[in-house]
Amino acid sequence: MNDVFEIIAEAPKSYMSGSKNPSTIGKRAAIYARVSTVEQAEEGYSIDAQLKILREVCEAKGFELIEEYVDRGISGKDVVNRPGLQAMLQAVEDRRLDIVLVWKMNRLSRKITDMLNIVDALKLRNVEFYSHTDNIDTNTPQGSFQFHIMAAVSEFERKNIAENVRMGMIERAQSGRWNGGVVYGYDIIKVKDTMRKRGDTILEINPYEAEVVRRIFALYNQGNGYKTIANLLNHEGHKTKLKRNHSINGIKTILTNPLYAGYIRYNVRQEWATKRRNNINPNPVLVEGVHEPIIDRETWQKTQKLMQGRSHTPNRVHSGSYLLTGIMKCPQCGAGMVLSRTTNRRKNGEKRVLEYYACGQWKNKGSSVCSSNGIRVDKANPYVINRIRELLSDQSLLKGLVEAVNKNAKEGIQPLQKRHTQLTRRLESLERKREKTISLYEDGVIKKVEVQKRLEASDLDIQKTKNELSQIEQQLREQNRLKVDADLVQSLLSNFVTLYDKALTVEQQKRLVRILVEEITIDTNRKIETIQIKLNEDVIRFFSEEGGDDPDGSPPPFSLLLNIA
Repeated sequence: MNDVFEIIAEAPKSYMSGSKNPSTIGKRAAIYARVSTVEQAEEGYSIDAQLKILREVCEAKGFELIEEYVDRGISGKDVVNRPGLQAMLQAVEDRRLDIVLVWKMNRLSRKITDMLNIVDALKLRNVEFYSHTDNIDTNTPQGSFQFHIMAAVSEFERKNIAENVRMGMIERAQSGRWNGGVVYGYDIIKVKDTMRKRGDTILEINPYEAEVVRRIFALYNQGNGYKTIANLLNHEGHKTKLKRNHSINGIKTILTNPLYAGYIRYNVRQEWATKRRNNINPNPVLVEGVHEPIIDRETWQKTQKLMQGRSHTPNRVHSGSYLLTGIMKCPQCGAGMVLSRTTNRRKNGEKRVLEYYACGQWKNKGSSVCSSNGIRVDKANPYVINRIRELLSDQSLLKGLVEAVNKNAKEGIQPLQKRHTQLTRRLESLERKREKTISLYEDGVIKKVEVQKRLEASDLDIQKTKNELSQIEQQLREQNRLKVDADLVQSLLSNFVTLYDKALTVEQQKRLVRILVEEITIDTNRKIETIQIKLNEDVIRFFSEEGGDDPDGSPPPFSLLLNIA
């Protein structure tokens, strides 16, 4: 049986040795396991082996294993985008656990600050942390000290690896080779390389896409703008690498990428993970590439010169208040509405600028994707604010809306309970199927390669089901908190109106609207149809404190929407 799993480390056995300690028996335990794509491919780490060892620890110590949380193929540098870790932290928050076990500390995170924050969050709720391979139990002073030392070493190791990778990629770019991912106009072709474990890749021209690239450059040099080019390509049915419509930004990116002229440009932006687009490198790598160019150098130089001549700073003489951009939705495609301007002349010859909320897809990708569906800014803004004022002053309307919300919330528990039953049965079925696969291997019916393939697929299905089940359980636990009080809503709206009227700038008003309003829909006649007001703990806290801290962006424990016409 042992050869089904890959034994990943000879870990210390002290935590597993001896008889069960009465103080540990019955403790509610959770296992957290993670493996990144690179580790999975190169280092041989195994989720199954991590889980197997930690299950044995729980059995040896008499823990009650409540849940197993798994993140497959996800890097340890980020804690936010790991559903398994977030579900585990929520279980800690709900005080459903007494101890969290990991195979190795860096499974939790590779950043010391994240590790310390997570372990501090566990301690705050009296939850122990145990790292098996490192033999660290933070419930003891020695274990806590050792944890801090190991966390510092782990982060140093991560930064050292990252720096080596960065230097390797710069060296690769300086030799004229492509470091990026997929790029329109080329295909990424894998080639054998005895110097690299995973081989190497080269760029090979995609004939169809290359013709589109040449056409983009030709159209621009003929005097066409980004939107005109995108609109034309979309009308003709051309798609991007991801099978999406071409956009203004996409066309601009192609026209400014020296790759198409045979160059390799790299390291344009430094420290992308933390500073994103704000740290431009004044001296990026720019060398002649080993790949075949799609356009000639003369076309490239002509295009860049033309782009420099056309570039200018927009004239921002119009300072309208754009409260509803993004939260107002297009009735045709559902995209966020953005600002659009038109200029016309009155009978006396005077110019007049009209501002509209228009479909963002239409503005970015042209009429082949959607229509303008514009609605006047000077009509939409006051309408929304006045409807909120009217709701505040109409007690019977407000009470009726709140009663309808509470009724819907109560009825909403039935499909949740039904889905919970379905998921529970599915989980039992998947676990039986997994055990059957192992039995078939033990009986010699299927080979090791086949059992590993089946177990990977099975574990993925089990984890997805567990994650959804955890979310459903969280929603069910929150049902008793969903009853909305009409007096509370009236108080929130009153505070919103007061703060809105006191706001000194348009940006302040915009911020208030975005905190309170989830979405605004318009009908096909370009009239506002519904205004959805958010009712959740963040909104209640903000307006109850008359302008407290902004919501931090994390999902609140409950959220309801109040529709007003």
